[in-house]
Amino acid sequence: MRVQWVRVVLTLAAVAAMVVQVGGCAAQVVPGRPSAATAIDPNDAGGLDVNNDGPTGPRQGVPDADLTVEGTTGSEEDRLATNAVADLYDYWDEQLPGLFDEKFTHIQRLVSYDSNGAGVTICGESTAGFVNAFYCGGNGEDAIAWDRGVLLPSLTDMFGPMSVVGVLAHEMGHAVQFRLGEKSSMSQSTPTIVREQQADCYMGNFMRWVVDDKSKHFQLNTGKGLNDILATLFFIRDPAGLDHQTQGAHGLAFDRVFAFQEGFSHDPKRCATMDVDEIDSRITEQERSKADDRVSGNAPIDDNTLGLLQDSLDDAFKDNGAEQPEITQNDSKCEKGKSTSPATYCPDENIVGIDVNKLKQIAKPPAQGTEPGTAGAGIGDFAAFAEIASRYTLAIQKQIGADLDDENAGLRTACLTGAWTAFTVDKDPNTEDKKLHLAVGDLDEAVAELLQDDSLIAADINGNPVESGFARVEAFRRGYKDGSAPCSEDFI
Repeated sequence: MRVQWVRVVLTLAAVAAMVVQVGGCAAQVVPGRPSAATAIDPNDAGGLDVNNDGPTGPRQGVPDADLTVEGTTGSEEDRLATNAVADLYDYWDEQLPGLFDEKFTHIQRLVSYDSNGAGVTICGESTAGFVNAFYCGGNGEDAIAWDRGVLLPSLTDMFGPMSVVGVLAHEMGHAVQFRLGEKSSMSQSTPTIVREQQADCYMGNFMRWVVDDKSKHFQLNTGKGLNDILATLFFIRDPAGLDHQTQGAHGLAFDRVFAFQEGFSHDPKRCATMDVDEIDSRITEQERSKADDRVSGNAPIDDNTLGLLQDSLDDAFKDNGAEQPEITQNDSKCEKGKSTSPATYCPDENIVGIDVNKLKQIAKPPAQGTEPGTAGAGIGDFAAFAEIASRYTLAIQKQIGADLDDENAGLRTACLTGAWTAFTVDKDPNTEDKKLHLAVGDLDEAVAELLQDDSLIAADINGNPVESGFARVEAFRRGYKDGSAPCSEDFI
């Protein structure tokens, strides 16, 4: 977040871990549980029940695909990538003729390389030092390539092998665009951000197919398995502050997760409709792209910033009529009730107790090569402030007589935290108002926190998070986009 009057920015460092801009060069109707248009089911992931017990990862005992791959060493990374491409062929062989009346031609050139080794020339460029996976089409090229030396092992270590499958599904999405052309709203002048949003959406299409147990080589459950795929989008997001209209922009994690969810919940025709007008109307990078907001770095959590946070929350919810709780540095304890360290709402005392030292750990940006939120790795300052805000919103829920200890409380909490987040957007960045404001990258930190196993932003008063990461992000986005009204109306 940004304290405008001292130009302090509380946001994730511009590049988290290794920022990998995937895609550098360049369905069936699934039965589900019907619900109201405004409803978000805490146990739902795109119309499917959340299941943490199902298998996730490569299937055991299945023969490897027999595809020609340049440079392959037969390593586990290459086997994983090759099997992913083979299953993607199966998927798009079915989808393009059925939905677009087009035959899907397979990729002419598959390339495995080691970014630490000798470079391979693809699209006229060397892969030496290029930690990436990408599709390149046009001018006689039709290739998908991946870095088996650094990228694929890093993804597997942080998010599991299915993250590699997801990244290659994104790249295959670019190949689909290239083949469909105008049928996928593509032309020579189509901005990069539209191409990337569509590719994330096509990735969602394929991962739904995997979840539905139709993939030969892979399985994915709708609990932690799907949450890890969503977390991968945080890892490969744009650096904070990159305008969505910039050539090469891929989108912030907040936007990329939305596109993926659209694909997961709909067939590929939905993805093909994503165009410039839609992207310009909803993308968040344009809101955060002002030069004044490009400052990076984290501010300390101290008495000054905590006071500004208190003022911001009091102002955001002043019309609710609730007795507004006081943020208290008491190591996150209540005289009665359960502690949900590092921030706890104590209804009897009407305080939000916080553990400053633990919040400072969360506020640190993740170190290079580490997954946000893991032992010794932070997420970013906004994640810490949003955890405090989430506990504050429980007082608002108490005022309207809502239950505080069930899954709907977790959804309301995420929604109200999203509404507060939108309240902090600076409407006039040229005027100093001595308030706390949303800064570039903050929404991505919220996404990263929401996908943690112990997320407080989407948890009830006892710290029990909503099981579905899919639903957590969706509820937060609803509050951010639509304000606080839906938070009480939709989650009862």
